[in-house]
Amino acid sequence: MNRFVLSACLVLMFGLSASAGAEQAKVVSVNQFVEHPALDSVLRGFQEQLREEGFQVEYRVHNAQANMATANLIAQQIVGERPDLVLAIATPSAQAMAQTVKKNPSMQKTPILFSAVTDPLGAGLVKDLQNPGENITGTSDLTPMDQHLALIREFHPELTSLGVIYNSGEANSRALVDLLKAETVKAGIKLEEATVARSSDVFQSARSLVGRTQAVYVPTDNTVVSAFEALAKVCQDNKLPLYAADVDSVPRGAVAALGFDYYEHGRQAGAMAGRIFRGADPATTPVETQQELELHINLPAAEAMGVTIPQALLDRAGKILE
Repeated sequence: MNRFVLSACLVLMFGLSASAGAEQAKVVSVNQFVEHPALDSVLRGFQEQLREEGFQVEYRVHNAQANMATANLIAQQIVGERPDLVLAIATPSAQAMAQTVKKNPSMQKTPILFSAVTDPLGAGLVKDLQNPGENITGTSDLTPMDQHLALIREFHPELTSLGVIYNSGEANSRALVDLLKAETVKAGIKLEEATVARSSDVFQSARSLVGRTQAVYVPTDNTVVSAFEALAKVCQDNKLPLYAADVDSVPRGAVAALGFDYYEHGRQAGAMAGRIFRGADPATTPVETQQELELHINLPAAEAMGVTIPQALLDRAGKILE
């Protein structure tokens, strides 16, 4: 491994046969932007789906630890690995792979599959969602922002101000906050923004929202979610209700989330990889989205933040943490 690449590189072998007649394993290089439960679930679901489909796969997993420069270095390293397919988990890693591929003709026929990417068009990954046009396609986790704001207002019918914390350097987060702004304007709610550049900024940025807003919302922002416990502590200490876009953040301290199951999101990407291994062309393979949303509620977090949960929401919840 290039000594300047600060990623964790794990080589995982699944179901490899020692017999001479065994089918040669596929090599999948993974560029994951950061370790946190949602993105880890994507990788686990992807691996499980391909295993169930009978593929023998050698995984070369790299993690950028929320550092864009490292994601770019990982992308360059993957070029040298000459994989059969690349899985890019989260928007920054997908952008790093797409930009690197353009500079390396040897990779321009290697399928690049992204997952947990909010806005593939806005991020410059594909030309069209139905016909991506090049060797890259994948699954999008675009958040239904209108439904998220509606959920928060069910908890807080008198809501007049909402805080949002995000990394303005992440294209996915900028797109989501723009959508949130549009929804809060329609609802007559003041949106207070706090931005971070790295995970270590989350605690102080969260403190900056105390006294300025009635609740805090976190979109599917990789930087903030990687330090979610720091944010949850500020909110608990100040009885500031915290809501998230992904259900994996609920056991980490959010009052509630209406989101996708990222394990299933990964399985969906795995099924796309299986079709590509069987001959499907990424250029004509439509970008897929996940339609089903789950409501998860954390009762101890709600109590700690002074939130009374309406019975109607408890009745709708797919999972309640007690």
